[in-house]
Amino acid sequence: MYRDVPDEVYRSLDAVGEGEKWWEAVELQKLILAHNNIESLKEDLRNLPQLTVLNSNNKLIKLPAAIGELPLLKSLDVSFNLLQKVPEEIGSATSLVKFDCSSNQLKELPGVNNLITSLPEDLAKCSKLTKVDFEGNKLNSFSGNLMASWTMLTELNASKNFLTVVPDNFGSLSRLIRLDLHQNRISSIPPSIRGCCSLLEFYMGNNSLSTLPAEIGELCCLATLDLHSNQLKEFPMEACKLRLSVLDLSNNSLSGLPSEIGKMTTLRKLLLIGNPLRTIRSSLVSGPTPVLLKYLRSRLSEAEGELVS
Repeated sequence: MYRDVPDEVYRSLDAVGEGEKWWEAVELQKLILAHNNIESLKEDLRNLPQLTVLNSNNKLIKLPAAIGELPLLKSLDVSFNLLQKVPEEIGSATSLVKFDCSSNQLKELPGVNNLITSLPEDLAKCSKLTKVDFEGNKLNSFSGNLMASWTMLTELNASKNFLTVVPDNFGSLSRLIRLDLHQNRISSIPPSIRGCCSLLEFYMGNNSLSTLPAEIGELCCLATLDLHSNQLKEFPMEACKLRLSVLDLSNNSLSGLPSEIGKMTTLRKLLLIGNPLRTIRSSLVSGPTPVLLKYLRSRLSEAEGELVS
């Protein structure tokens, strides 16, 4: 078993045999290093620009940044190693279709701007993950098994994909602080979202939401709620008890707004532009948030006064 990759591997074109012509040599396209005791790969990996397949089930502690300099790499299997993180440069490996990093010690997993359409079930074994980023891929679904296993997640970014649903067991992500699902095709949020009790930031802009579950009002830590560019027709009364700092409802189908929003005293920014609101003057909609909140409170006081009389 090898502990290191021989230097000759990184210089495949230099290792032309006797009687061979260098211009007739074929650059290395597949590198299978599995089932050895290799602890590291060198940055010299960048010398293999034709590489399409890399398989290294070994004892790797880290991956070289040069992984991102392999423009033709389609399959990367680094499962069953000792990796704690994957270099951000992997986002530059834009041909990557298959990425297996299961059975490691990963806590962060970037997967930005690739062509990933689904996540391998083996990723469920990466139960220590705290941060997952799959922005700008072609994901059309999340396996429920993954959500059930990734209970340590604090950040999840799956924006700019083709997701249509949020799995019910998202509610098991009780440590989740930041959830970004903007620019997908999601039409509903499950009531189980109440289980994301640590959530501070929730980004759902540019989706296909027409309603919100009442349970969203149970996210007691939530500070930022971005729902711009959906098809929302109403904002649930239950959500008015949230202690939000930012609420973006711009470019929806809201014709009215609960006056109870005026009681959200922590709200610094309320965005409503692009809605067919009939009961609020356009000057208030486009004006400062404190003025709008004051107006909503006055409207609420009037309604309460009418009830008393």
